[in-house]
Amino acid sequence: MIKVKEAVIVEGKYDKIRLSSLIDGLIITTDGFGIFKDKEKMQMLRRLAETRGLLIITDSDSAGFVIRNHLKSCIPPEHIKHAYIPDVFGKERRKTEHSKEGKIGVEGMTTEVLTEALQKAGVICTGGNSADVGKKRMITRQDFFRAGLSGGEGSSARRAELLAFLGLPQRMTANALLGVINDYMTWEQFEKYFGV
Repeated sequence: MIKVKEAVIVEGKYDKIRLSSLIDGLIITTDGFGIFKDKEKMQMLRRLAETRGLLIITDSDSAGFVIRNHLKSCIPPEHIKHAYIPDVFGKERRKTEHSKEGKIGVEGMTTEVLTEALQKAGVICTGGNSADVGKKRMITRQDFFRAGLSGGEGSSARRAELLAFLGLPQRMTANALLGVINDYMTWEQFEKYFGV
């Protein structure tokens, strides 16, 4: 079992069941789009965010990103960490048909993929303090521009290449990618990969 300090936010009960076999910690469902109308649950998530932080792990389809973006708009970013699962096409065993976009969600991911997503999000507690990320060189929007990842010809293709390299969903925008890139790569790795 992986001990996680943050409250883990997932879309539905099957995601919660899947992560319960892997995570030792608090797991809360948004009940899909139910989070948009549930003011009490949102109030609870805000309190949890302030006291222990949140880890959001949603499916990599459009619905997952809508839920993730809603939570991002309601809770200060310094209280949220994001774990992303890659685009994997297929269907979960319990379902008779593929999802609308044909992607497997959190519930269908392997333990290895989920563990890697948690590690990249920087939430796995291994006993003791985690590394002090406040002192590391952060990757900025200017770095993204110089690397050709935003604001220029071919930038979307370069982002798609980086997303594939990092095993992230292809749906991510430049701003969303920048929001997680510092958890996924060091400045040195970024500099070496892009030659900036």
